[in-house]
Amino acid sequence: MMPERIPTCELGEVAELYDSLHQTPKYTTKGYPMIRVTDIRRGFVETTGAVRVDEETYLQFSKKHRPQVGDILFSRVGSYGNSAYVNSNEEFCLGQNTVCITPEQSRIQPSFLYCALNSDALRNQIEALVGGASQGTISLKSIRKLRVPLPPLPEQHRIAGILSAYDALMENSQRRIRILESMARALYREWFVHFRYPGHESVPRVDSPLGPIPQGWEGKKLSEVAEVNRAQINARTAPAELHYIDIASVSPGQIDSTTTYAFADAPGRARRIIQHGDVLWSCVRPNRRSHAQVMHPEPDTIASTGFAVLTATKVPFTFLYFATTTDDFVSFLVNNATGAAYPAVSGSTFEKADLLIPPAPLLKKFGDTTIPMAEQIHTLQRQIQNLRQTRDLLLPRLLAGQVDLK
Repeated sequence: MMPERIPTCELGEVAELYDSLHQTPKYTTKGYPMIRVTDIRRGFVETTGAVRVDEETYLQFSKKHRPQVGDILFSRVGSYGNSAYVNSNEEFCLGQNTVCITPEQSRIQPSFLYCALNSDALRNQIEALVGGASQGTISLKSIRKLRVPLPPLPEQHRIAGILSAYDALMENSQRRIRILESMARALYREWFVHFRYPGHESVPRVDSPLGPIPQGWEGKKLSEVAEVNRAQINARTAPAELHYIDIASVSPGQIDSTTTYAFADAPGRARRIIQHGDVLWSCVRPNRRSHAQVMHPEPDTIASTGFAVLTATKVPFTFLYFATTTDDFVSFLVNNATGAAYPAVSGSTFEKADLLIPPAPLLKKFGDTTIPMAEQIHTLQRQIQNLRQTRDLLLPRLLAGQVDLK
């Protein structure tokens, strides 16, 4: 609930909302970034991993509105209710099921509105308005009717200034995460795709079903080096309380949130047991790349049966993660998915995937190099979570006048 002394208004009264085109374009390898639902996370807009479209598609999808600094992007379907603040002049367009919110800055300060949209009060409103049987959806009409706090503009600026400091710290940590991820993935590509690993000059290439490969390397099925869906809970083995990861809470490369339930109240799909180092891969719509490396989960953390849980047995877990998140691996999943309207793969699809496995010493060297990077990323993600929790707790206190803005 918003503090009683703070006036509120409908979002549509203080901002223009621009819906995206309801169609999927043809993607290209170069061109303009297209921000889709999976790209919208709490924070600043990040286009590094976004798909690309050509100029004609960009102009078509930007016809209604071109996002600009101060706009807020909002997701409507699946991972609904997420928002991201536009803080640069980079040109991009919106993919389907996204909305661009342009604040009327004479009435509401953009970064203040962004913070408000991420407050518990607004999140509760969003949850109450979500519909859709197969995946959560919030309509454009409902988004316009969200009630947002509207204190005097000078007060908005002071509140936004305080909370923006937290956003800046979180963005700095996100930037460090992106650097570490890109370093680890570049190392994987250099060693195991381009075969420029330490000592490669003295190793001849030999023919194999996977093409020419270094001598001593082997093509193996994923099931030979990892287990898929190793264990799950049942009514007899279930904990009294569990921390649940559902499909919507995983975006490319990270677990965004978990939800705590008593076992009796948990969704029926809360069954997959996960452990440190596991790779989570959404079986539904693999083209969306909803995958993440699990690092130091809380006890009794359980994933949806909509995931394939990959547990490394004979390779470092970081090797398994990078090997199963390449473009080629994603293409393998997409090509083996069944169902036109709701394409999905199964655990057996992962088990039969081909992986190129180098000798054990090189695997160990890769693990010794990249596992510390994964640990650093985990530490930074925990810092971001703590900063976000502190910021979200601070907003209602600022609105209620419990913190001296002077």
